[in-house]
Amino acid sequence: MDFLKNKTFGIVAALVLLMAATRYNHFGSAMTLPDASYAVFFLGGLFLGRMRGALAIMALLLVEAALVDYYAINFRDMSGWCVTSAYAFLVFAYAALWFVGRWYAPRHELTLKGMSGLLLAGAAAGSAAFIIANVSFYLLAGYFDRMSVVQYVFSVGQYFGPYVAVTVFYVAMAVGIQMYFDLVVGKARAANAR
Repeated sequence: MDFLKNKTFGIVAALVLLMAATRYNHFGSAMTLPDASYAVFFLGGLFLGRMRGALAIMALLLVEAALVDYYAINFRDMSGWCVTSAYAFLVFAYAALWFVGRWYAPRHELTLKGMSGLLLAGAAAGSAAFIIANVSFYLLAGYFDRMSVVQYVFSVGQYFGPYVAVTVFYVAMAVGIQMYFDLVVGKARAANAR
């Protein structure tokens, strides 16, 4: 059972479970948490992006996202309205999140300055992913022939803030958990060193 003690395994398992538990509900409700998919890919890049096999983990998360969507549409009576030819461009949106997280990883410090930079990077990555997903949806979904770009921007613009805020919220929670574990492990190591 040494693999259960493995930090990488724990991070991957946490990300897989978080996405599975939240993906089918974009903004959450009184009974459910909002979709953590953007944060999952950002955190995957942050914590796992520079390790061997990182792209395989990203691919696993992409497959999981598609399977959760398939399940939600076919067995939970969720609308499949968003599954169009633009759906494939989610790969690029999620890759943007992953690679911004990967880029920020060497700068990640558990300090106030480090936290500010991390949350800013999470907001930038969430913004990029939102733009990629929505521009591709506008251009490829086939629903917006009679809607101008300006009308579409105003229509989807109302969702931009919540998407980015939810991403930043989950990133902050994950780093809070990281800080807690570092504190607990640090105290344990200090006690064992005596």
